[in-house]
Amino acid sequence: MQIALNLAGRGLGRTWPNPSVGCVIVKNGKIIGRGWTQPSGQPHAEVEALRRAGSRAIGATAYVTLEPCVHQGKTPPCTEALINAGIKEVMISLPDPDCRVNGKGIKALQNAGIKTEIGLCSEEAKTINAGFFLRVQKSKPLITLKFATTLDGMIATEVGASEWITGETAKRLGHLLRANHDAVLIGAHTAEKDNPLLTCRLPGMKECSPIRIVVSSNLRLPLTHSLIQTALEIPTWFFTTAIFEQDYKKCKAYEKAGVKLFIVEPDAKGKPNLLEVVRELAKKGITRLLVEGGGLIAASFLKETLVDEIFWFRAAKLIGGDGVPAISGMGIENIKDTIQVKRLSVEIMGEDILERYSLRNVRG
Repeated sequence: MQIALNLAGRGLGRTWPNPSVGCVIVKNGKIIGRGWTQPSGQPHAEVEALRRAGSRAIGATAYVTLEPCVHQGKTPPCTEALINAGIKEVMISLPDPDCRVNGKGIKALQNAGIKTEIGLCSEEAKTINAGFFLRVQKSKPLITLKFATTLDGMIATEVGASEWITGETAKRLGHLLRANHDAVLIGAHTAEKDNPLLTCRLPGMKECSPIRIVVSSNLRLPLTHSLIQTALEIPTWFFTTAIFEQDYKKCKAYEKAGVKLFIVEPDAKGKPNLLEVVRELAKKGITRLLVEGGGLIAASFLKETLVDEIFWFRAAKLIGGDGVPAISGMGIENIKDTIQVKRLSVEIMGEDILERYSLRNVRG
């Protein structure tokens, strides 16, 4: 099952709205097939593993990190494939919470005379597909907040200079984070100031670039902006509030350039309501969202208790109090009101360090 879990990790960021599942088929103590969920609309893990096993799958045992599907989607049911292949036993980490499955897949296997066992490596499986579980059960994706700062938590100097705070190792992992998330989100101010591409630029992984999302109370970015210029190549979504009459021309120009516009209700400050943004993303099938900044958007996600985990890269550099902080003012006056996090790990990355924190474990 550990091998199946490792395989499941390969699909993160590329299988939404489906979960990323791993499958290993074993016979006489030997692995005869392995597979993981292919990009959305393509074969699921079980079908991939069965294809590799071929006729040897008769009488074999399948190890699957999530309950096999029993419904017809873009691909046929995986339960049907396992039954037709002659599998005699299926070891499953977790039931699938999707109402179309949720125990029905297990029952279908058992009705076909296949022995099933549930719960092997369930905690690890839950961690890998936390985004899928959150989308199905709480109508939100897993939300990761990523910072690259100086030791004192600054993302830029007083005049806005920020390239490059962290080193090459941290930058590479930052790009890998983009690759294993379905979407990456920034605020309009950061988009305007930095003109980022938000792509995965690791060698051979350009196709793993996530959907790019900008949250803006108006259509302030010029049509020459990098995100708009490349929107026909890489999916780009803008979340904004009501479009006024004077914005219609620009709105049409954005859409012609390939940008998909979403209109959401404003919050008390007139900015796009992040709760609405998150619900809409879940509705569209997004399971894993990476928030890269800036300080205002980070503070807003934290204040709304939407963040599940934090990846904090810190460089061995200091800027001081006149720099630009990674998190803008939160309005916290008392220590009892501070946001509690749980440190998961600290890792040295060249001259930088990576600290990982969980808020999901704290909130429950």
